[in-house]
Amino acid sequence: MTPGSQRAGRFIREPTADYSAFVPKPLPPDPSLQLTPEIVVALSEADTALGRLDGIVDVVPDPDLFVGMYVRREAVLSSQIEGTQSSLGDLLQEELEPAPEAVTDVQDIVRYVAAMNYGLRRLDSLPLSLRLIREIHEELLKNGRGSTATPGEFRRTQNWIGPEGATLATASFIPPSVPEMKTALGDFENFLHGPRDFPTLVEVGLAHAQFETIHPFLDGNGRVGRLLITLLLVERGVLARPLLYLSHYFKLHRLEYYDRLTAVRLDGDWEGWIRFFLRGVKSTATEATQTAKKIFQLREEHRQLVVDHGMGQHALILLSELFRRPVVDVNRAAEIMSTSFATANGVVRRMESVGILEETTGQKRFRKYRYEPYVKLFEEVEEGPTAPAEVTAPG
Repeated sequence: MTPGSQRAGRFIREPTADYSAFVPKPLPPDPSLQLTPEIVVALSEADTALGRLDGIVDVVPDPDLFVGMYVRREAVLSSQIEGTQSSLGDLLQEELEPAPEAVTDVQDIVRYVAAMNYGLRRLDSLPLSLRLIREIHEELLKNGRGSTATPGEFRRTQNWIGPEGATLATASFIPPSVPEMKTALGDFENFLHGPRDFPTLVEVGLAHAQFETIHPFLDGNGRVGRLLITLLLVERGVLARPLLYLSHYFKLHRLEYYDRLTAVRLDGDWEGWIRFFLRGVKSTATEATQTAKKIFQLREEHRQLVVDHGMGQHALILLSELFRRPVVDVNRAAEIMSTSFATANGVVRRMESVGILEETTGQKRFRKYRYEPYVKLFEEVEEGPTAPAEVTAPG
């Protein structure tokens, strides 16, 4: 540890074990965070990018039709950071035709979507608190591969972070012991509900880093910590709708993400972390704004295409629903349009012929169709270079 490095906390040697756990100091940082000229510029640019995103959503018709796609993409990317291999296409297919109750990668993504939507609904009646964090964690892990990691409960044993197979002796980071964790969580909740000492984006960045340092669950800490960013932005009125997710940015810059968190813990470099976080907000908000514009343009082009080819009102109804759920079969299309199977089949075939829908199975029966031009807008950012994942291990 370097001089002055105890600004963010300190390592405490466990008396009955051969390791030291990190115990974070309460937020806000002390000495206080310095809003350097570089941070002020980054904050201004991030605020501007968020304002553009919120503004474009206000002029896009029926924005709630595609909000769900942003949630799905975040679920995929956040789960991929934890090693999940399933794609957005896998998730959309699962939603149309759920597989038997086998526990798979895609089920983990389904649980993430459920956890995000649950948290957003609960914000209407419950402030973001330790109680809500536990409830979100339960939604995230129940019935999935993490169902044995006490969903909805803070850990009762020591955990650690490191490469697959790491032990306490070889871990890259050891969060606070259980008694110290409980104290840190109480301080964390006080920070969430306390005086607003800094701009909202700065406080959200501080909160995310602190939560990841406390690491209060046996599993799912990274996913819950990333969910907290969006939930805080919505709760504090920075975003009217949940359209900002930093998982793609963290995935692309995974090594720097870990390095910045480590620098906070070892050197107290909160300023370096906040600069990194604000750059991520700006980048992600700009990307989301561009995607929203593309969605608006695609919607207008395809509505006109439907009209020009005389497909009728039924096709417009189906097209609108495709922005909410872009994978269908003919039976589902018939339900959406309230028509017969034969009528729905005709509409689907005509939409396929003009490039709106694409058949995905190659079969003659039980065919499934995807709104490919729309899905591609979200799949374009799904890939990216990543570093090997670190995992949380229970004690």
